[in-house]
Amino acid sequence: MIRSATSARCLAAGLCLSAGAAPAAPARVATPARFDGTWAVEIVTEAGSCDRAYRYPVRIENGQARFVGTAFTVNGQVSRTGALSGSISNGFATANVVGRLGANGVGRGTWVASGTVECRGRWNAARRG
Repeated sequence: MIRSATSARCLAAGLCLSAGAAPAAPARVATPARFDGTWAVEIVTEAGSCDRAYRYPVRIENGQARFVGTAFTVNGQVSRTGALSGSISNGFATANVVGRLGANGVGRGTWVASGTVECRGRWNAARRG
């Protein structure tokens, strides 16, 4: 997905050290987020004219969610506690998504779409890998 500018800022901060400064502590190695992996997601429409349901895989890497395919664009973030926020777009409408992933490998939440169609519903997810 979209990479954060955090690593670039960290690199820039490291390069800005003055020559007379004490050596910096070793860089912390990032550990994989506990929600990283592939999740099977089911989107269910509860109101509006959107299709009744969709199912597709979403890949989470370093807390960033992306769709594994070409029909939709998924952008999202998962916090260390499992709180999820993001959007799903198909070119005609965008759905804002919120919810939570659990350490037990399941997740759920809600979505609201706007654009050429207006719909809302819920989503469920199960970890697959």
